[in-house]
Amino acid sequence: MRIAFLTQYYPPEIGAPQGRLSGLAAAFLREGHSVTVLTAQPNYPSGRIHAGYGGLLRREVRDGVRVIRTFVYPTQRADFFHRLSSYFSFVASSAALGTFALEPPDYLIVESPPLFLGLAGVWLSWVKRCPMIFNVADLWPETAVRLGVLRRGSLAHEISARLERFCYRRATLVTGQTRAIVSDIVDRFPWCRTYHLSNGVNGRTFHPDRRTAAARATLGPADSCVAFYAGLHGLAQGLEHVLTAAELLADTPLRFVLMGDGPTKADLMRQARSRGLNNVTFLDPRPTSEVPPLLAAADIVLVPLVTHLPGATPSKLYEAMASGRPVVLVAEGEPATIVREQEAGLVVAPGDMGGLSDALRTLSHDPTLRRELGANGRRAAERLFNQVEIDARFVAFLEQRHELARAVHAPPSPATRGEVI
Repeated sequence: MRIAFLTQYYPPEIGAPQGRLSGLAAAFLREGHSVTVLTAQPNYPSGRIHAGYGGLLRREVRDGVRVIRTFVYPTQRADFFHRLSSYFSFVASSAALGTFALEPPDYLIVESPPLFLGLAGVWLSWVKRCPMIFNVADLWPETAVRLGVLRRGSLAHEISARLERFCYRRATLVTGQTRAIVSDIVDRFPWCRTYHLSNGVNGRTFHPDRRTAAARATLGPADSCVAFYAGLHGLAQGLEHVLTAAELLADTPLRFVLMGDGPTKADLMRQARSRGLNNVTFLDPRPTSEVPPLLAAADIVLVPLVTHLPGATPSKLYEAMASGRPVVLVAEGEPATIVREQEAGLVVAPGDMGGLSDALRTLSHDPTLRRELGANGRRAAERLFNQVEIDARFVAFLEQRHELARAVHAPPSPATRGEVI
């Protein structure tokens, strides 16, 4: 098969969609299929184009994948205007340049968010006469409403809701990253054909044995207890609540290490300085290869969300579990269910500052509990969230679907009935 991905985010950027999509691309390659990725010039999360990239169009081969990069307006600012400008710059460039640069694939897999990229996906699927698979990693516009970016009932919200329906209608298949996402889509759009393409983790990349003395030294002294966060510093993470917990726990030996970048990082650093939080350290983003040793070297891994975001399960949860580290999860819904059922950590409701500080205090004082929870998480990651197996099942599913389509000499038709696979 000839597989094409349309995504705003792809390596050498670091982040959840980048890692997940590059892993899925590798799964297609392993089975002998060709893969092309149409993506933006790399700029996430710093909001600056990476050295050696830029311009309207650039081609490269990355790990056997043909990559076509088109123009994007880079920004780290979180306000609505600048984010929208960034999204639509890539929608326009990918649609226009992809028309000529992208060879017709057998399937076009479109990554959302950003939801607006569905416009380019629909256009390219029509021009290239190929079925579109719409992959939903977060439910937009609902997530934007929960984060305060959109006001429910506003014109922008209504347009986004119509666009969501339009993209689902034009897709031959809608894949969802969590069961909650799939259930939400089926409940609202019963005619939509769906597939649960779960997040997961490569248990060989993320492993307790990846811990090194150098990684531990980066986080703090060996005799200290380190609560570690690695990832985007953005609106959805609510890291200001972690700073409040650090202030409440100033009398303990617990240290907080926040690694990454994003639109709220500068403000978080200002807050930490103004509040005199000597127990908080900020680290710049590290290459993807350096993250597994750092996770394995931590004592506690923080996985926070600022509020309940329907369908959201951060990929860093699976990485922490595979690393054998106990998790302090600030979330509700599906991720909270995973942590509780697998006994992989402690769960705190978003906004519960007392609960967050209590959970951290408990774990910092109980190394035996930390080891037990971490071991539980590792077993669950191996048994339930093996990304290699998850991706292989999806590749096999598409192979079967493609063979059936070829047998009747016609491409798969758009969804006309509700079906959860």
